Amino acid sequence: MAVALTPNAGWWMRANGELDRLETLTGLPVRDALRLPTEPRPHPVADGYVVAPAIANYIAKLATGIAETQALTQVSEALGTTGIPVVMFPPSQRSSCKTSGMAGAHRDTAEGGRRSCLRS
Repeated sequence: MAVALTPNAGWWMRANGELDRLETLTGLPVRDALRLPTEPRPHPVADGYVVAPAIANYIAKLATGIAETQALTQVSEALGTTGIPVVMFPPSQRSSCKTSGMAGAHRDTAEGGRRSCLRS
């Protein structure tokens, strides 16, 4: 598994020490910046993508073709590619569910956890 973050998420993860932990867990560098075409690819070819949290701003940029970050570029190139699944998970806060048109879709699980804006 490889991790690509938006620049802000990279900054936050670096500030709280979690970026190094992710790199140790995956064995790969965490990417949060675009690379030049002449630079080597630090990640293997992806089998699929998970976007979490898929906030409205990210989805809007993806829908309009704005690929200004590493995280947007990789997913936008994968959309429409046969055999490469892209799965998006919306934010899990109740307020996010209300503002995203998913009112009432936030459910508790039997284990006491929460499921993110999902409908059955």
